Amino acid sequence: MKAEGNDAAASPQATPEPAAEAAPKTLTPAARRALEEAEARRAAYDAAAAAAKPVRELAGRDGPEPVRYGDWELKGITSDF
Repeated sequence: MKAEGNDAAASPQATPEPAAEAAPKTLTPAARRALEEAEARRAAYDAAAAAAKPVRELAGRDGPEPVRYGDWELKGITSDF
């Protein structure tokens, strides 16, 4: 087989022309109101999530979480997952 020459040198790369700037879309009052309501719901959800206390496990194990650290220890016997 014959090796081809450098393809990049053989075909010059065309530089893409900048796209014409499009005029900004105008929103209808209903669309603007819907976006404002969605933003208000997002803010309320974020505020509620920040105010919530983390849930603690009832009657859970002491020490580090075994699923996170990769082994389970019970009465001195360790087993890997």
